[in-house]
Amino acid sequence: MSAQPDLLYSEEEEALRAAVRDLLTDHCDAARVISRTESDAPHDLSLWKALADGMGLAGLLVPEDRGGQGATHREAAVVLEELGRAVAPVPYLTSAVVATEALLACADGGEVLASLASARRIGALAVPLHTAPGAFFPAARAADGVLHGELTGIADADAADVLLVPADDGGLYAVEADAVGVTVTGQTSLDLTRPLARVVLDGAPGRRVGDAGPAVRRALRAGAGLLASEQLGLAEWSLAETVRYLKDRRQFNRPVGGFQALKHRLAQLWLEVVNLRAAARNAADALAADPAVAGDDADAAVAVAQAYAGQVAVRAAEEALQLHGGIGMTWEHPVHLYLKRAKADSIAYGTAGAHREALAGLVDLQAP
Repeated sequence: MSAQPDLLYSEEEEALRAAVRDLLTDHCDAARVISRTESDAPHDLSLWKALADGMGLAGLLVPEDRGGQGATHREAAVVLEELGRAVAPVPYLTSAVVATEALLACADGGEVLASLASARRIGALAVPLHTAPGAFFPAARAADGVLHGELTGIADADAADVLLVPADDGGLYAVEADAVGVTVTGQTSLDLTRPLARVVLDGAPGRRVGDAGPAVRRALRAGAGLLASEQLGLAEWSLAETVRYLKDRRQFNRPVGGFQALKHRLAQLWLEVVNLRAAARNAADALAADPAVAGDDADAAVAVAQAYAGQVAVRAAEEALQLHGGIGMTWEHPVHLYLKRAKADSIAYGTAGAHREALAGLVDLQAP
């Protein structure tokens, strides 16, 4: 039997939240994020350096004896909540969570893992962002010690120094992004703060670091579980900003937020966000537990969180846009960034339908 989940935040987690929020308030305001999306360099690498190197957040999930901070998924979830609140254009989820988790499952990935934990390099798992845990994923062709193939929809690949590429021989290969035979080309992406890219390998050298199957599955499960915390932060910002705006906006000589119909919409949204917080915290707590104790609970917790999180984050962003009177669709206002991130997140690491199907199998509730 699994232990009772702890959905509350510890004092240490709240202190971490405060530190991350202070940094993001100073270095990741809406105007800067919007200007980044209009440039040729959407990633804010100076902010990434401050977070990953200055605060040591890149190695939260890496044990101390392997060069990291030795924290858990609970702390990483708190960081992602704050990054979601700011729609921060940094590769934290893709490098410090997904690529890191893949390497933690590899016997020979220690050197690359240490470089990611110390923020000397950024990593990206070369699996399409929409891939759900346990789902089929494309692989490169390994022949004569080099890799060939084309992989699309790779999140944050254009910011990566090292790509973790699954191959058809069952191996996971570390490939330097600037190596001969590697071409990374940006793709059109709805979410301008988490760009996608096409990776073409034409005789690219790679070093096998482990087995692709278990590494990719572990990475995608952690990515899906902690993505719910990012979606929570996004939804909380959307709700809080909408409430603030409706208190200030006046019509018929009274605050717009005083109208009963809008109160009902906000109350319903608040309930959904609270439920999302419980699901996201449960997923983070389950991922942080000892696998020998958690059993299948982590898989179920992740599936529950992602079956619910996407729709709530999208609804929160949509309500923010509508209740701001449409100004959220103007380029000068940041609400559109949150809606685009929410929409993109709703299919990242598996759709809600895919996670409901996975959950049905886990709890033996297959359709007739």
